[in-house]
Amino acid sequence: MIKLRLKRFGKKRAASYRIVAMDSRDRRDGRPLEELGIYNPRTDETRLDVPGIVRRLQQGAQPTDTVRRILEKANVFEQVTTGTAS
Repeated sequence: MIKLRLKRFGKKRAASYRIVAMDSRDRRDGRPLEELGIYNPRTDETRLDVPGIVRRLQQGAQPTDTVRRILEKANVFEQVTTGTAS
């Protein structure tokens, strides 16, 4: 199953995360199928590839709980239900 989840990068104690589409059986820092955004919890910065995320969700990808909260803040799920990715 394809999951939208966080992949850690950055220095020790200064982590940032990439939002990636990966097979659920792959390890956390393995090779992703596609990188779809960046999340920095220290500054609460998010940069999302919304059309790519909408496409993956429509294909059946399941977000993890943390990614789901990030996407809800950015109102991405509203675009999935309406079918527009602009």
